[in-house]
Amino acid sequence: MNQQPRDIRAEFRLIDPAKFIDPDVTANGKKRASVALDVLDTLWINTGTLCNITCAHCYIESSPTNDRLAYFVHSDAVALFDEIAELGLKTREIGFTGGEPFMNRDIIAMLDDALDRGFDVLVLTNAMQPMLRPRIKQALLDLNARYPGKLCLRVSVDHYTQELHEAERGPGSWAKTIEGLDWLSDNGFRIAIAGRTCWGELEDSERAGYADVIASHGWAIDPADPSQLVLFPEMNERIDVPEITTECWGILGKRPSDVMCASSRMAVKRKGEDKPSILPCTLLPYDDGFGMGSALAEMLNADGGNFQDGAVKLNHPHCAKFCVLGGGSCSRAD
Repeated sequence: MNQQPRDIRAEFRLIDPAKFIDPDVTANGKKRASVALDVLDTLWINTGTLCNITCAHCYIESSPTNDRLAYFVHSDAVALFDEIAELGLKTREIGFTGGEPFMNRDIIAMLDDALDRGFDVLVLTNAMQPMLRPRIKQALLDLNARYPGKLCLRVSVDHYTQELHEAERGPGSWAKTIEGLDWLSDNGFRIAIAGRTCWGELEDSERAGYADVIASHGWAIDPADPSQLVLFPEMNERIDVPEITTECWGILGKRPSDVMCASSRMAVKRKGEDKPSILPCTLLPYDDGFGMGSALAEMLNADGGNFQDGAVKLNHPHCAKFCVLGGGSCSRAD
């Protein structure tokens, strides 16, 4: 019997304030786990926190008024792409997130530059009005024709029902997102869906629900493939979660290399700052304690606080809930 979907976020207890304080030691005195960068497989660029909608539970608090992360500009992206080449980093993918990336006036130039350099490109979008403006649609068609198979757009569909999707994203958001997905599909783009696991359902039930929607629209998405239908663990740093110690790897049967920060970093442009900031991942855009400098070379040698020789100490609830225990990753796994 299928479970009745419900929002389970209010059912969790609040986090112990003694946790995630010391970068080296957990609240119960155990050695905190850390993750070294094996390879910079994915470089994320946060295009800015401004968005065309306000979601009920956005981990980055994107909205039409939140500009804490300024628009990333083309010249900053070019500098990072140049540095990847100069340092000989084996970066495969450039990911663009927000906010809503298609509100950034430089987004097409940044996509074009990344694709021209041979990177795979992943864009996280709500596929609503900013993406569907005629100028953006024509530019996307051009990019997809010139770089076939290299551009993927992952669309946020928080639940496979209109009711729960709109509980998160607001009235009318379902039809607009479906319109965007239909346009992408009809024009031969690589597409994927990102959903949430906060509805108290078993994964098989949730994937089956999405499968029905996907089939009804004829989208080229395999709901059984976790890179094509990504179901994200919920992120709320106020909810209690165990801290990750060095002993946890053996207990959980996981390796540090399984965690997102072993293969990715994110660049942001904070409001009022002249240079980008490099962060361990997409989940910590505002935490000054996780800044790794303004250049990739600085990131590789970050030391002190939450870092040691470029390794990230898992000193944040998202490290535990989303990455280690939840097995989440924002990058494309194919």
